[in-house]
Amino acid sequence: MRRSRLVLLAVVAAAITSCSGPAATHGKSASPPSPLIRNARAVTVTADPVPPDPRIGAIFVGGTTTHSCTGSVLHSATGDLVLTAAHCMADGPDNWFAPAYTDSVTPDFWHIDRIYLDPRWTAREDPLADFAVVSVSHGARGSLEAASGGGFVVGPTPPVGTDVAVTGYATGVGGGPIGCFGALSARDQGYPSLRCGGLVDGTSGAPWLSGDTVVGVTGGLQGGGCQENVSYAAPFDAAITRLVARAEAGGAGDSVPGSYADGC
Repeated sequence: MRRSRLVLLAVVAAAITSCSGPAATHGKSASPPSPLIRNARAVTVTADPVPPDPRIGAIFVGGTTTHSCTGSVLHSATGDLVLTAAHCMADGPDNWFAPAYTDSVTPDFWHIDRIYLDPRWTAREDPLADFAVVSVSHGARGSLEAASGGGFVVGPTPPVGTDVAVTGYATGVGGGPIGCFGALSARDQGYPSLRCGGLVDGTSGAPWLSGDTVVGVTGGLQGGGCQENVSYAAPFDAAITRLVARAEAGGAGDSVPGSYADGC
């Protein structure tokens, strides 16, 4: 599982939810650095600290200062969509997204307003549909995509052996992103896999990137995997394209199933 159970304790302990998002605990803002896929020095077979990407961020539950999942900005007509794992939304919509999050800058929080899920997830939490698209808002400010300098597109999961870059956030308070670059391994029970050490709890929802195309997000089998040296994703096909289109069209979001168990 890549979404830590520790976050549940943080939710219970927190009483700091406000319309402005979790309390900022960091210093001055800075211009966004270069992303992982443009930084050859960050290309490794194990997860290491990488520069933040303005299109990838941490997800915070409620008003806590603990981030427990990862999301990525999508290119859309509305400019307000974020892609993550469906199981990351198990606690409901009162979550926040902070793009390019790092403890060296002041966080920029966007509230998650609506959650869009595949029907297979809402019906039975099918791990093959462990992906979600959420819409966000930031008061009177412009779109998230504009603030992030662009967004990713989604595409089908490529063949085994295709190189992908993964950037995510380990569960915790503060910190910055970690990243890994490697080749897709053979599927396990139909789930794409990536052998990369160190993609720990909190990296659920992290985008698997082939160029500027998201071809998966950490999740699926065992919520992304019970072992820290192998990660999984739900396969991307026409279903993810339909979900993005539905979210882009707007309208009511989906009700989130009341519980989630990864089997680890």
